[in-house]
Amino acid sequence: MTTMTETSARFREFKMPDVGEGLTEAEILKWYVQPGDTVTDGQVVCEVETAKAAVELPIPFDGVVHELRFPEGTTVDVGQVIIAIDVAPGSGDAPAPAADPVQEPVEEPEAEPKGRTPVLVGYGVAESSTKRRPRKGAPAAPEAAAVAAAVQAELNGHAAPAPAAAPSVPAQGGAAGGRPLAKPPVRKLAKDLGIDLATVVPTGKDGVITREDVHAAAAPAPAASEAPAQAAPAPVAAEAPVATEPTAVPDSARETRVPVKGVRKAIAQAMVGSAFTAPHVTEFVTVDVTRTMKLVAELKEDKDMAGVRVNPLLVIAKALLVAIKRNPEVNAAWDEANQEIVRKHYVNLGIAAATPRGLIVPNIKDAHDKTLPQLAEALGELVATARDGKTSPAAMAGGTVTITNVGVFGVDTGTPILNPGESAILAVGAIKLQPWVHKGKVKPRQVTTLALSFDHRLVDGELGSKVLADVAAVLEQPKRLITWA
Repeated sequence: MTTMTETSARFREFKMPDVGEGLTEAEILKWYVQPGDTVTDGQVVCEVETAKAAVELPIPFDGVVHELRFPEGTTVDVGQVIIAIDVAPGSGDAPAPAADPVQEPVEEPEAEPKGRTPVLVGYGVAESSTKRRPRKGAPAAPEAAAVAAAVQAELNGHAAPAPAAAPSVPAQGGAAGGRPLAKPPVRKLAKDLGIDLATVVPTGKDGVITREDVHAAAAPAPAASEAPAQAAPAPVAAEAPVATEPTAVPDSARETRVPVKGVRKAIAQAMVGSAFTAPHVTEFVTVDVTRTMKLVAELKEDKDMAGVRVNPLLVIAKALLVAIKRNPEVNAAWDEANQEIVRKHYVNLGIAAATPRGLIVPNIKDAHDKTLPQLAEALGELVATARDGKTSPAAMAGGTVTITNVGVFGVDTGTPILNPGESAILAVGAIKLQPWVHKGKVKPRQVTTLALSFDHRLVDGELGSKVLADVAAVLEQPKRLITWA
C-alpha cells in the first residue's frame, strides 16, 4: 500500500503504510537516507518493525530528502508522515522544516490542535506551520545536585566538596518553563516507570532528558535523602563513617525493563488468545528414528538433492504432510463467528523459527504439492530469511499446521501452543542415542519424542492420535513415504 500526500507541486510526503494485515503501527528501526540525499523511485529509505516482522520501505517517487519526521526507535502510527521529499530541487526556496525530528522530535499535543487535518491515524501536516523558537542560554544546574553531593559526602564520612561549575542545562521542567525536552522513547520509558519528566534533572545536550536520567530518577533514594533539601547539611568529617548499614543498590542496577512491542507484543497477544480460546490437548509418542537418520545421510549424498540443505526436519516435515494426507480432517480451522469448521484442501506448513526479534512462524505455501527436493529448497529459504530478519508479513499469514523443533536446544519435548487459526502443531524433541529394544535385543538406537497439540473443538482424541501415530510410523520406517505418499 503506497501512502503519500502532496503539500505542493514541489514537496511530497510519504506516510507510514500498513505493510501487513490491518496493522496500526510500526517502529522505525533504521534510516538509510538523510536530509539532502537523492532518492529514486523504488529505493529503500528505511527499515521498520511491525507486530509481525521487519520490513524495508521503498519511496514511490524521485527527489531529494527534505526532512525525516521521526528518529530511529520511534513507534509511528499507520498514516503518519515519516519523510518529506523535494521532487523539484532547485526550483525555489524550500520551506523550513517544522523541527529537526532526528535530533529532537516535536511532541504530539495533549489535545487535538486546531488547524490540523486527520490522516488515518494521528495527524498530517499543519495547515499553518510554525518554527520552533530557538532556545536561549540555559540556566545553571539546580541546587539538587549540590545537595545530593553533600548528602553522599555525609554518608561517606567526608566533608562536602565545594560545588563545581554547573553544566549549562535547563532547570527541571524543560526549556523556558515549557514541557520537558525528551524524545518519544524516553517519554514512553518515563510513563512505564511512573516518572514525571518535570521532576527529572536533564543531562543531555541542550537540556534533553536521556534514558539514563529517567532511570536515575526511578532509582530509590537513600534514607538520608529524606532530610530537608533547602540547604546542604553541615559536614561531619570528625565522626567515624557508619558502616553497619549497606548502601542501597538502585533497582536499575539489578533489573532491566524491556518495552513490549513489535514481534514480542504480537507473540504475547497471539499466545494468550490461543491458549484461552482453543481447548488444547497434547499427546506424546517416543519413536526409534534410526532408519530416518540413515535416510538423511543417504539423501545428503544424492545428486538430486545437491545444493539444498538436508536434515532430519526435512523428513519430519514430509512425514507430517503424509499424515495429513491420510487424515485430512486435521487440517482445518474453527470459525467462531459462523460456528463452522473450515477444512483446508491445501497445507501451508508453518515452521517456528527463533530470531533476534523473537519467535516467528513463516509458512511454506502449498507444501502438500512439493516434492522432497522442492520442500528442502523452500525450507532452506524460509530459515535463511527468518534468520536475516527479512520475513515478510505475507510469509507468516495463512498457515494451517505448524512444526516447532525444540530438539535443536537439547530439549526432549514440550507442549506447544497452537498458532491462532490453526488446528495442530507438532513439537519435535532432541534425537539422542538411547538403549532401545530392537528385534528382541537392547541396542543403542536414535530415539526422539514427538508431541502433537491440537484444538479439541474440531480434532478429537482419535483423530489426533491417528495423525501422531502416522508421523511416528513414517519416521520409524521411512519407506512408508513411498507407499503412503
